Amino acid sequence: MIGGHAALRLRTSGHEVAIAGRNAPAPGSALAELPMLPMDFTAEQQDAGLLGRFEALIFAAGNDIRHLPRGEDFDAYVTRVNAECAPRFCRVARDAGVRRVINIGSFYPQAAPHLLAGNAYMRSRQAADAGIRALATGDFTAISLNAPFVVGAVPGLTTMFRSYVGFAEGKFAPMPAAVPPGGVNFISTDSLSDAIETALVRGRNGHAYLVGDENLTFQEYFGAFFEALGKPAPAIVDAEFPLLPDAAISWGRGNSLFYDADEAEAAELGYRRNDVRRTIREEIVPQFR
Repeated sequence: MIGGHAALRLRTSGHEVAIAGRNAPAPGSALAELPMLPMDFTAEQQDAGLLGRFEALIFAAGNDIRHLPRGEDFDAYVTRVNAECAPRFCRVARDAGVRRVINIGSFYPQAAPHLLAGNAYMRSRQAADAGIRALATGDFTAISLNAPFVVGAVPGLTTMFRSYVGFAEGKFAPMPAAVPPGGVNFISTDSLSDAIETALVRGRNGHAYLVGDENLTFQEYFGAFFEALGKPAPAIVDAEFPLLPDAAISWGRGNSLFYDADEAEAAELGYRRNDVRRTIREEIVPQFR
């Protein structure tokens, strides 16, 4: 979703854009209009000649629990894929002639460093961020945009937000209209693509930007889906929530992981603010209703 949204935004802005990944986009979708390069960044060998055709790379392929292959150990998997494969892939791109890489990283290492010791996933994202930025030279720009929970929609792309809309519509009855306590920072795909586009043109080489927009409780966040359908916000119940299981709330159910993005950096990147509820109301709910 993040890479797809950025690709469409950059094309609209006049860049020549190709997308790369293991799976082709849905036929007839907006992403299917872009050149598609079958590519697996975790592979031992990469086509340097193919990568060398491009001036810049947006790396938005960090892996989490959703990508875990059946039967693999999660900690070992994310350590290999994020901490080792991602910097290696970007190094191949640099050596092939790519001049700029924007890494879409995770907010945890900067917003909640106290959680790193007990969480291999967070440490893997920190290692990916540091490893990619360490590739920076006078001729190669490497920047990380470390984002919180990202909220948005890409035409023709099905995401977890389809389930969120179905939940608000009442399609999962008898599951109650209730969400867990606590909350976190959120950012819209439009805000993040604003930051990506600016960083691509004039971001500071070697810098890790902690980006973010709105601190919302889960009641406020999921409530925005309900409100877009003309319904009251769900109740708060301190129990595991199937659409946001405890494994995804690594700071602990009932706690909130809030922070404020640095205002000077937000202004430097020029991304829009207070955009999460609008995105839910005007983009996500209309697409999946």
